[in-house]
Formats: sequence, C-alpha cells, structure tokens
Amino acid sequence: MSLFPAFLKLRNKPCLVVGAGEIAWSKITSLLDAEADVLVIAAEARDEVHQLAAQGRIRLVLRSYEPDDVAGHFLVIAATDDRDSNAAVYRNAEERNILCNAVDDPPNCDFYFGSIVRRGDLQIAISTNGESPAFAQRLRREIDAALAPDLGPWLANLGELRREILQLYPAGDYRKQLLHRLAQRDVCRSEDCPSRRLAFGGCADLNAQTQGYTKEQPAPDR
Repeated sequence: MSLFPAFLKLRNKPCLVVGAGEIAWSKITSLLDAEADVLVIAAEARDEVHQLAAQGRIRLVLRSYEPDDVAGHFLVIAATDDRDSNAAVYRNAEERNILCNAVDDPPNCDFYFGSIVRRGDLQIAISTNGESPAFAQRLRREIDAALAPDLGPWLANLGELRREILQLYPAGDYRKQLLHRLAQRDVCRSEDCPSRRLAFGGCADLNAQTQGYTKEQPAPDR
C-alpha cells in the first residue's frame, strides 16, 4: 500500500489519546509539539501525564475508554498496552471517518508516526510503511549527524529574506534563480550580509528585464 506523505497542521485541532502510560507518552508530547488540543483518556496515568494536566497543557479524564469518546476529534491515537483495546478504538474511529493510529499495529493505522529529524522549521520525516521502525530510526540518526546544528536559525533567516524578495521582485526566472542561489548560501539578518546584498543589489538590472510588466501583470514563472 502506498502512503501519501503530508505534514498536518494540528494547532488547536481536537486530538484524542487513549492510554496514558509509557506507550502513550511520546505520542502525547508529539501532539503537544504540534500545538494540538489534546484529550487523554485512561484508567490510570503516569506521573508526567498528571503533570501536563496540572499545567493545563492537556485535558486528562481518568476512566475507561468508551466508544463514543472518539466523536468530534480530528485524529485519534490508541496507545494502551492492550492490542485488542487499541484495535477497538481504531474500529470506532474508522466508523466515524476519523484518522486513527493504533501504536505498533500497522493494520489498524490510517497513518504512521515517522522518525523525525528536526532543525527549527526544517523537518525530515522517514517512514518504512510500518515494515521496520528500527531502520527508520537508523536513517534518522545518520541524517541527523550529517546536518549542521544551526540549520534552524539559518532557515528562519532564509525564510524572512525570501518573503522580502517575493514582495520586491515580480514572478519570473530571475526571482526563481535568485531564490535557488540563496538556498545554497550563508544568510543572516545583518544589512551587511553578502546574501542580502546579492538579493537586493539586482533591482536596477532587473528593471530592464521586466519592462512592460506591472504588479497587475507580473513576469511569468517558467
């Protein structure tokens, strides 16, 4: 089965985690990292989950799961230590067309949690379609070791510069080539940054290339 790779925006989306032990813990924190609105339902919860609830970061309901608990949620994670219980949660979600992941049970998953390499806004997700999470973790370690630790701040500066360029230059080959060149260079916030001088030093030359185009009729990208 082929997977559709996507990065979901979960900010303020209602997400349910069934289970509050060791298996559920990493899923809860992953959802919080994505700024989801997290409800956890479990008969018992580890201390760290209680702490999150006390801090107001999640809602915690200490009772057994009920089939209607999945209703109204954007996605559901079944993360108890009982495989049959997780499968039941998946069926309840499937009946309501709600995305669900039953941890470590590929047949009862609509999506998988990939192994993630993160540098600020840069995220590289690795999936083996459930065949070998251990291999995905090995690749994550190798990629993580190969990437510079300061890629996050660099990407933030590059993104800011890109937005300025999109405002300054009309669409077209010049802008496209400039953005590709900048993606291979050091970028900083300083006005003396060589990349910023490169970005904003070509306006005069570009005027000749874009004569006849206005903001209402930008030069087309190719």
